[in-house]
Amino acid sequence: MPLAYLQLATAMALVGANVAVAKLLAEALPIIMIVALRCLLACVVLWPLARLVDGRVRPSGPMLRNLAAQALVGTLLYNAALLAGLRHTTALEAGLVLATLPAVIALGSALFLRERLAPRHWLAAGLAAIGMGAITLARLASGDDSGGGSLIGNALVFLAVCGEAGYVLLAKRVVGRVPVITASFWMQVFSTLMALPLCLPALGAAAGLWQPGIAGLLLFHSLTASVLCLLLWYQGLKRAPAGVAGVFTALLPAAAAVVAVALLGEAFQPLHGLGFALMLGSIGLATWPGRRNGAVADARIAR
Repeated sequence: MPLAYLQLATAMALVGANVAVAKLLAEALPIIMIVALRCLLACVVLWPLARLVDGRVRPSGPMLRNLAAQALVGTLLYNAALLAGLRHTTALEAGLVLATLPAVIALGSALFLRERLAPRHWLAAGLAAIGMGAITLARLASGDDSGGGSLIGNALVFLAVCGEAGYVLLAKRVVGRVPVITASFWMQVFSTLMALPLCLPALGAAAGLWQPGIAGLLLFHSLTASVLCLLLWYQGLKRAPAGVAGVFTALLPAAAAVVAVALLGEAFQPLHGLGFALMLGSIGLATWPGRRNGAVADARIAR
């Protein structure tokens, strides 16, 4: 069990750390190029893994269409909105905004799937909303020229959260019908096909990939966020209950905050601390216990 917990913790910590990595990439390359190359690299790695682990699995037509829709909202919309938002806001605040995901998924399940929410889920949504308010107040209180831009950036990151929530709701049609790695591979294929044509006007910016630092960050971002985190998470779930695993989602905003402050030099304000506490409370209420928490976290690590 300790090994399983280590695998779960490492997966979510890498997801959080990738928020800062995505910010660095968004400042160096066109957003659509980052998305397309990340998906293409993931395809190269996931195809042999899918054949090795899942065997020769061909999803049905309806499942492929569902996976294409998941790719549209869960890969293209999520990554494009996140990367665009990171051009305007801090990695620290983006990580906190991403922590609203379990609450948004719960609300989406109630609104679109007509699922009945327990009172704690409504409380989780309320805590997430208050946490977002604290982050907004921290930005308004900063008094610098980036304040307005950061509010726009946080809104874009929240749009990414909505895209991710849409992915999770669509994924409920696929769970148990398509193996995980095979489903991830096909999502990356569809995402690549959608994104590559949009890269043509930005081909000149590909010269930035000759910089070892940028190329290394892109490789790290692709292989950890779309492959390694997925494998670590599912290995951990083989031994740890899903209810316990859901608690590890709290490491996403924590890791994002640590990396943002330690490596990017971003400032941590008292209101950030309040937002952080509220987000952790929201995650705890939304994911522990009595819920298929693995689905919430799966959405975060299969990108």
